[in-house]
Amino acid sequence: MTPRNATLRFTVAIALALGATVAGAEVTVADAWVRGTVAGQKATGAFMQLKSSADTALVSAASPVAAVVEIHEMKMDAGVMKMSAVKSLAVPAGKTTELKPGGYHVMLMELRQPLKEGETVPVTLNFEDKAGRKQSVEVKAAVKALTAAPPAKDPHKH
Repeated sequence: MTPRNATLRFTVAIALALGATVAGAEVTVADAWVRGTVAGQKATGAFMQLKSSADTALVSAASPVAAVVEIHEMKMDAGVMKMSAVKSLAVPAGKTTELKPGGYHVMLMELRQPLKEGETVPVTLNFEDKAGRKQSVEVKAAVKALTAAPPAKDPHKH
């Protein structure tokens, strides 16, 4: 092997190693579901748990079932529960960020058709870290009955 080939191999090895360390967050999504709708209903929420290997943020979402998809939060304001869109939702490294009824969620608006229990809704979640690296995650969210509540929590877990 010539010195030039050895240098080239070393440079490629370093680039690959650095690429592995700066590739960005690995985001996983668990328990994704969408609340079903009734005829004429034009909006619903999508709920799930997000976990990332590095600090990142959910910055947008899209779905073919809705013309408008936003990240929303619900919070008490002067004794009244209010819902509003947020620009992004932090997903801290190693921690589960829960999107749930009554809290943060993905809002599907201007629905193109009713969503029935048993169907699956595709949702694309778009993430961006502080360095500007982007990642999209495709989710297949199960449609649950309109009256569905979030999964019961184990009362013994703290």
